[in-house]
Amino acid sequence: MSNMKTLHKVVEIAEKRRKDALLALGQQQREWQIANEQMVQLQAYVQEAEQRWELRSGTGVDAAMLHHHRHFMQKILHAIEFQRGVLNERQARVDQGQAQVFAAERDVAGLRKYTERKEMARASLLERQEQKATDEMALNIHLRQRLAMQSRGLQA
Repeated sequence: MSNMKTLHKVVEIAEKRRKDALLALGQQQREWQIANEQMVQLQAYVQEAEQRWELRSGTGVDAAMLHHHRHFMQKILHAIEFQRGVLNERQARVDQGQAQVFAAERDVAGLRKYTERKEMARASLLERQEQKATDEMALNIHLRQRLAMQSRGLQA
């Protein structure tokens, strides 16, 4: 009985690990989503800036304005590259989180199956013990009846 309590406690701990892994994965996915939204905003800003530049350059621009635009675009492109690194790092965390969830789910399933087999084996053992006790009781009753009948036969 104590072994089963211990086993149930181990299953409970494994289920908590799985729950924690799922919560962590959810947080990692939200962080990836935020980083992705920032990337989309940066890319949209680049497109918008390019469109504004095309409109301005159609009317003519001086060297200072061209230099300022190129410098500005380099900063934005640098920010995009940095954000790409952030996205890759967040994706790696999501992948790792998914692997942890998978491992935790596998552990829980294995422990549950093991617990189920142990409980079935215990139930089977109890059933055999009860059957043995019932058989022994029936045999004792039969032997007493037989002895009682024999002793009546000898007394008569």
